[in-house]
Amino acid sequence: MKRTVKFTALALSVMMAGGLLAGCGGNSKSSAEAATAAGTGSAVSTDSKDVTLKVWADQDVLDITKDLVEQFKAAHPEKNYTIDVVFSESGKAEEEVKKDPEAAADVIALPHDQLGQLVEAGTLYENTKYADRIKSEDTPTALDAATYKDTVYGYPYAVEAMYLVYNKSMLTEEDVKTFEGITAKAKIGLNVAEEGTNYTVAPMYIANGCKLFGDNGEDIADTTFNSEQGVNVTKWIASLKDNKNVVACNADAMNKLKSGEIAAMVTGPWGKKDITDALGENLGVAVYPTADFGDGAVQLRSFQGVKLLAVNAATKYPLDAMELADFLSNQESQKARFEGNGNIPCNNALRESDEVKNDMISGVVSEMTQEDYTVLMPKLSELRSFWDILDPIIIDAYAGKLSDADIQTKLDALVNDTASAAAAN
Repeated sequence: MKRTVKFTALALSVMMAGGLLAGCGGNSKSSAEAATAAGTGSAVSTDSKDVTLKVWADQDVLDITKDLVEQFKAAHPEKNYTIDVVFSESGKAEEEVKKDPEAAADVIALPHDQLGQLVEAGTLYENTKYADRIKSEDTPTALDAATYKDTVYGYPYAVEAMYLVYNKSMLTEEDVKTFEGITAKAKIGLNVAEEGTNYTVAPMYIANGCKLFGDNGEDIADTTFNSEQGVNVTKWIASLKDNKNVVACNADAMNKLKSGEIAAMVTGPWGKKDITDALGENLGVAVYPTADFGDGAVQLRSFQGVKLLAVNAATKYPLDAMELADFLSNQESQKARFEGNGNIPCNNALRESDEVKNDMISGVVSEMTQEDYTVLMPKLSELRSFWDILDPIIIDAYAGKLSDADIQTKLDALVNDTASAAAAN
């Protein structure tokens, strides 16, 4: 395994020998926690009053992050902070950090499913100071998302999950409780025929009892999509081709919803404005329905994504960077992101607030991120090869290209090839 960023007893003894732990009280603890990061060789400063940091932020929260940084600086008049907030697409964090860790931001924004890859590359600094705050204030899933192999690295600040959208003039609240209730009365749009179908369909397998990288998403040897339950889900997907009320659509789904060609679809919090414009007063939202794949009715599930901040192992100011990352992800900052951009908080108190619960979209997304409705996206890099293999299975099943025997063979290959890809890494 590649080296991760942990402070060891050996590092402590070296610093003590060098006199770096001179002083008492808080200074000793701070110096210990600020040991040289991941063997990068970067000089690490622990007590400088002049601190320069860089923060990466997505475009939609760039201004909010700048405002929060100013609040952070105002709260620390004892230091001269120079903090640059720079646009960087969080979805490309892994690529950008690995390209040049020294040039990357001190505080990185990333989706949680990239956490494991960055830790394995030795590019993230362990969250040595604020893990307890996350444990006490944020959801257990957010903590899980910020954790890799039992060590907390991230600072979660928002969650995402898909949810059901429906036209209230065509479907009732009762209708949308089950997939069968929806399709008995109106059309639903699903991506079952194009690239990317894996993201929405894979959680159906998990809902029916299959495992994707074990119970915690970190066990590469424990994927069971080739079980009887997985075969039944795939057969169910194949049967949708003959269901006149299932419409295969993807990028065109919103237009079909607006025109009335479909009465329901799934989307994420990013689709709030589009669905409001499409349906107006007829807009209905709900958690996912149940469905029966042949093993009895089960609650359909969505993947949950968690937005994280993390500290670059190459930072020269690990204590300051950690404190800033914690500030940018605490309750007040999550509230600012929710009010300014609609980000769904992972902070427990905020999720129970009337402001979140009474907002139609935020309320249903918040509900969808509960354990009954979502599964945390795995953090293993092997997920990439898994997606590449699963996509054509779903697409070919829906197209009627797979016999029952083919389905078992394909799912066996999915599990075996994913494990082989892991062994090769």
